[in-house]
Amino acid sequence: QVQLVESGGGLVQPGGSLRLSCAASGLTVSTHAMAWFRHAPGKEREFVGVHRRYGGMTYYGDSVKGRFTVSRDNTKNTGYLQMDRLKPEDTAVYYCAVASGSPTSSYLRYASTYDYWGQGTQVTVSS
Repeated sequence: QVQLVESGGGLVQPGGSLRLSCAASGLTVSTHAMAWFRHAPGKEREFVGVHRRYGGMTYYGDSVKGRFTVSRDNTKNTGYLQMDRLKPEDTAVYYCAVASGSPTSSYLRYASTYDYWGQGTQVTVSS
C-alpha cells in the first residue's frame, strides 16, 4: 500500500523560507516521478515542480521558478520542496504526488498524470 505523508507547512513571513517533506512508503521514490502541486482558495490547482525518476531532472512552474527547489533523499525515501523568498501569493495547501508509470516530460505538469497523493499541508505567507 502506497502512502505519502507530508510535513513542514506553517506560517511564515514574506521573504522567508520553508521546507516541505513528503515521506513515501510502499514505493521507492528514486524510481518514480514525484511532483508538488498547490491549491489556493478560489484558484485552480497549480503545478509547482517535479523531480523525475532516476536521472533526477527537475521542472518548475513559472510562478516559482528560481525560488523553489525540489529534491529527494533516496536513503530516507523522501522528497522535499524547498521554498525561498516566499510571497503572500504562495499561500495554499501543498500536495506531493507520485506517478506509478513512466510519464514523458510533456505530461509531468498535469495532475492527472499522478496516481498517489499526500494529504496536503497548509502554507501561509503573511506578515
